[in-house]
Amino acid sequence: MMRMRKILGKCGDAAHFHLSSHVSGAAKSPQKGLLGPQYCVNVVQQYDYENFLCTLLLSGEQRRYAFAIRALNVEVARIASMVTEDIAGRMRLQFWKDSIDDCYNPQKAYVLDHPVLKEVKNVIDKRKLNKVYLKRLVASRDRPPNQSFLTMKEMEDYAEQSTSSVYYILLEIFGKKDMNLDHAISHLGKAQGIANLLRAIPRQSRNAPVNIPQEVLIKHGVSQERIIRDQPHDKGVEESVFEVATVAHQHLAKARNLSKHVSRDVLPVFLPAVAVDRYLDRLRQAQFRLSDKSLQQRDNFLPIAYYWHKFRGKY
Repeated sequence: MMRMRKILGKCGDAAHFHLSSHVSGAAKSPQKGLLGPQYCVNVVQQYDYENFLCTLLLSGEQRRYAFAIRALNVEVARIASMVTEDIAGRMRLQFWKDSIDDCYNPQKAYVLDHPVLKEVKNVIDKRKLNKVYLKRLVASRDRPPNQSFLTMKEMEDYAEQSTSSVYYILLEIFGKKDMNLDHAISHLGKAQGIANLLRAIPRQSRNAPVNIPQEVLIKHGVSQERIIRDQPHDKGVEESVFEVATVAHQHLAKARNLSKHVSRDVLPVFLPAVAVDRYLDRLRQAQFRLSDKSLQQRDNFLPIAYYWHKFRGKY
């Protein structure tokens, strides 16, 4: 364990962090007075810890660029939890949509004084990112707060738009344009996106629609209230969660089946597959009870798992 901390500590030196504090769960609150790169690192560490660890395993400018994109994703993903009215959320999303357009406008010599936006502008200029993926990342969050997923396909599409888009951008940062890589990263994004939606259910308010498609609930005769209560030995709830988790696992398997097309230099982009796999395995061991205590705790062995897979060239 100490060896692992030293290795990842070196990866994080540029971010001014020590792995010992990461593993213990300590997180510094982002402060906008910080320089753009440091602010982005803080944001991702605090709100997207598992992807934070993966991003530390990148090197040089690629790490800085990846933190900028991860921080952008955090900013737009958090909007729904920060506002109480739909119109306020739409206004914040519109700010990000307009700001991304401004980053591509040659008539705009500057962007608003926002540390994440400045870093995103820097990545766009340096890597010539495709605006489509950035706009799609933001637009995917433009969902009414009381709108549930009707079908599994709708849930998969949401995961593709919101999560796979981040990975497409990361591949661009690495200068990778390959159909097989795009195919693999699409499945990884869907797997992670669906897993994240499941993980969010225990933290949802009782008034919010649960992240289980309506067609799955109807198939197993389960109400949203039963999903929220998550009582032991409720077979209907177990089967509903199992069905959604199975789809996530299938996408993960498809992403891994394409690993022969993933070179070692771009492997760290795919390492979040390790966290998805470990979560789905813990969910299985918990009999698909989303509220099980073991699923609410941080996976303290995840840093070791990341490094071990990177060392072996696997994800």
